[in-house]
Amino acid sequence: MMVTANQTGPHALELRDLRKSFGKTEIIRGANLAVRPGERVAIIGPNGAGKSTLFNLISGRFEASSGEVLLHGQRINGKKPFEINRLGLSRSFQITNIFPKLSVFENLRCGVLWSLGYKYSFFKFLVDLDDANERAQHLMAMIGLGQKRDILAMNLTYAEQRALEIGITIGGGANVILLDEPTAGMSRSETARFIELIKQVTEGKTLLTVEHDMGVVFGLADKIAVLVYGEVIAFDTPEAVRANARVQEAYLGSAVADAQVSAHAPGV
Repeated sequence: MMVTANQTGPHALELRDLRKSFGKTEIIRGANLAVRPGERVAIIGPNGAGKSTLFNLISGRFEASSGEVLLHGQRINGKKPFEINRLGLSRSFQITNIFPKLSVFENLRCGVLWSLGYKYSFFKFLVDLDDANERAQHLMAMIGLGQKRDILAMNLTYAEQRALEIGITIGGGANVILLDEPTAGMSRSETARFIELIKQVTEGKTLLTVEHDMGVVFGLADKIAVLVYGEVIAFDTPEAVRANARVQEAYLGSAVADAQVSAHAPGV
């Protein structure tokens, strides 16, 4: 099932019959998806459904076997990850990807330099780049690490490192953000705070996130895309996906039914 709303202009991100095979094994089997600017989309599916492969295709780490990936209407198939990033798409990874021996501030400043026009130069001192320093300072406050400015990233808590990675991800000014299991390994309270952080820092941006925690999915997403055996079998609002019999059979199963019973139980 594919739901595409009427709109003017290109979608922020669009997949057209996207396929990826490794040898004779087809992992992504004709995936179609059209995400409007500013939408928050969660991609869910059973283990082995191809979610990480899909992110790798979108971000340029893998080359598609066939089909198209369009960013704001422009085909990005075959482009290198850094070229796709400069066109306005950025992603985080399941494993935290930061500079452990740099401070919080230095990590964030690294993330903003290229977007501000600072390329390769041996004649500039970072301390003199007022716009980069101000942008890093602003990001640090946004992600709640204002008091950790000079702390080495390796000495942050796990949740703080994940927050720092999101700061780096959005620091380059991308308007399409991919987050791969951003709350994995967090406690319930950390997860709740992180959902609010993600909402805040991606305000006005297009967000795709792979997530297994259904509380995060239903609390964060405007729409949910369900990936099963490399195909998008449903793309709709959380309420519609929750009620979709095919989705329940393929993925959500008894977990949804149990949640619905609990939601209507007295005193819950």
